[in-house]
Amino acid sequence: MSSTQPRAGSTRWAPDPGAAPWYRMVFSQALFEVRTVLLHGEQLLLTAILPALFLVVLSATDVISLPLQPGQERIDLIAPGVLALAVISSAFTGPAIATGFDRRAGALRLLATTPLGRGGLLAGKVLGVAFVQVVQIVLLAGLAFALGWRPPLAGLALAAVPFAAGTAAFTALAMLVAGTLRTEAVLAGANLLWVLMAIGGGVLLPTGAGWLPSAALGDGLRAAMSLELATTGLCAAVLLAWAAVFTAAALRWFRWH
Repeated sequence: MSSTQPRAGSTRWAPDPGAAPWYRMVFSQALFEVRTVLLHGEQLLLTAILPALFLVVLSATDVISLPLQPGQERIDLIAPGVLALAVISSAFTGPAIATGFDRRAGALRLLATTPLGRGGLLAGKVLGVAFVQVVQIVLLAGLAFALGWRPPLAGLALAAVPFAAGTAAFTALAMLVAGTLRTEAVLAGANLLWVLMAIGGGVLLPTGAGWLPSAALGDGLRAAMSLELATTGLCAAVLLAWAAVFTAAALRWFRWH
């Protein structure tokens, strides 16, 4: 009877039927989420193309009058708002639509029963959002720099606080919407909310409605770029409060099928 063990010096080994390490499965899921965004025309439009158009049109032309402070350039006001809009696109609109369709197709329920598990699936989605945001920052910040944006380095570092808080809030909102509404409602609602937040939600331009998560994100990034520590901290606190509310609601009402 032949042995199933490899002979000495042999490079042939029997396949290992065990599951891959958890971190590797999460990383693979994250790459899948990134490919879904980059290869999906509608999501690519919201995450990269439209924010770039807003950046160019609002900063390089005077088609729309902006509430500029004395000595402030148009690009200094618009660039933080466009980055805030990009956060909403990558953390809310894209994940909400993708998760909604996965839920309707039964993919969420099936993946939850694999070794990846529910926790690994959610971790992969969050990591995928982070990957997409890195691409967004490189592209949009590079374009803004080419248009004349010169933010202080300390402001860029400070902006990480509302940026992270906003990502947490809108990712939780995406899971809440995708896990409770029908797919058609998720698709329509996510796109409609994106438009409303872009136009009048305080993202691109300040509106004074700082209690809204969209306005808190936009105001927080603008304040960070101006090195206004108190306003930045207040906006981050508002975003974290919304993140806690959305997370609690998602944990309570999210449906996997």
